[in-house]
Amino acid sequence: MGKYVTAAEAVKVVQSGNRIYVQAAAATPTVLTKALAERASELRNVEICHLHTEGEAAYAAPELKDSFHVNSFFIGKNVRHTLTAGNGSYTPVFLSEIPSLFRKNILPLDVVFIHVTPPDSHGYCSLGVSVEATKAAIENAKIVIAQVNPQMPRTFGDSVMNFSAIDYVVEVDTPIYGHGTAEISHQEELIGGFVASLVEDESTLQMGIGSIPNAALKKLVNHKNLGLHTEMFSDGVIDLIESGVINCRYKGVTKNRALATFLIGSQRLYDFVNDNPFISMRESSFVNDTAVIRRNPKMVAINSAIEVDITGQVCADSIGAKMYSGVGGQMDFIRGASLSEGGKAIIALPSVTKSGESKIVPFLKQGAGVVTTRANVHHVVTEYGIADLYGKTLRQRATAMTNVAHPDHREAVDKAYFDYFK
Repeated sequence: MGKYVTAAEAVKVVQSGNRIYVQAAAATPTVLTKALAERASELRNVEICHLHTEGEAAYAAPELKDSFHVNSFFIGKNVRHTLTAGNGSYTPVFLSEIPSLFRKNILPLDVVFIHVTPPDSHGYCSLGVSVEATKAAIENAKIVIAQVNPQMPRTFGDSVMNFSAIDYVVEVDTPIYGHGTAEISHQEELIGGFVASLVEDESTLQMGIGSIPNAALKKLVNHKNLGLHTEMFSDGVIDLIESGVINCRYKGVTKNRALATFLIGSQRLYDFVNDNPFISMRESSFVNDTAVIRRNPKMVAINSAIEVDITGQVCADSIGAKMYSGVGGQMDFIRGASLSEGGKAIIALPSVTKSGESKIVPFLKQGAGVVTTRANVHHVVTEYGIADLYGKTLRQRATAMTNVAHPDHREAVDKAYFDYFK
């Protein structure tokens, strides 16, 4: 078999009992994963591990459980069902540490599926919009299979790899996965305004995807000399970069460059990052390293949660005992920002769920995991204001948190907590 093959030919190298790593997010190589799923009858006990992926996860169908087992490092919607269907597991791990699982041979890899640009005139491809743990996977897997796509943006940093490292090439020409920008609600606009009020000029930002980060970014148009050091970003930063608000001049790490480990957004974002040296894509072991993050003065970490108790404990990966997402990089950045000179660790969330249940609670639900401890959070923001928790006693925290809960729930939340300690 030559180097250039069909997807069906490429996945024939996978054997029963193998472990595969699949590149994540917008770069998910679904041509390869679909071809693998079509080999289900020939395979048994193949472990497929990855972070959040986009598109159809055909291998995750419960009826294929004898052939494939999904090991999620961060649980996406397309594989969430596997945890209850019995054909999937969740491995809690910081995003910063996933590359070490491969480098230390804790999770030996047989095959890695990647999605890259065609090689340039010097023989180098780019991992494009998702580096995360893929670089470590390529270095440690026995076989590298690449979905090569001219529509993948070419980015710089750890995303650059030599074409010779690829064992089998499957050529495709398809759009990569993307998300449009959702309309910002009045509630989210209020939250964004409060978050933006905590950001000083010359701060460096970390934020995720969604309406709340976008709302905060829209409120930063009059700020000056901001930096960007974040595990991921989306369309919301483009206008701020183009206007010069985000210029990265005062960062402590990769000065004059915006830093991320993966991206997901619209075609506008992919066109913006393509061949753009201002964007540096690095492995999560660097981007999410607390010791690296803290070197940025005025580091501001903006993250969200499923629920927060009134002492500041943050649950961000489960609804009670039911796993929903993952640890991800929240603690990496919350801790890094906490240790940064002038840094701020922010949890921003609506005060209630869509069904009206309070997200500010006296106690986390039974079985819920604490992703971020109460000792690490500086500020909790809802549409009702900012709870400043840093250096506060439990009683002071409870008062501050109750004040940012929805008015309909404040009395009940406060009473339930203090009745318990009578």
